[in-house]
Amino acid sequence: MKNLIQRFARDESGATAIEYALLAGLVGVALVPGLTALQLGIDGAFTEVTAAL
Repeated sequence: MKNLIQRFARDESGATAIEYALLAGLVGVALVPGLTALQLGIDGAFTEVTAAL
């Protein structure tokens, strides 16, 4: 039982998974404003092309 508790205390795979999840969340939050700005630029380009046609 003591060996099991020691192995559990040394195991860091859960912490690594949480770090990756936080990083993925931050990337997702950062993408929203960037994609919104990109959408506005593309929308304006298509509007200009439509007006020209």
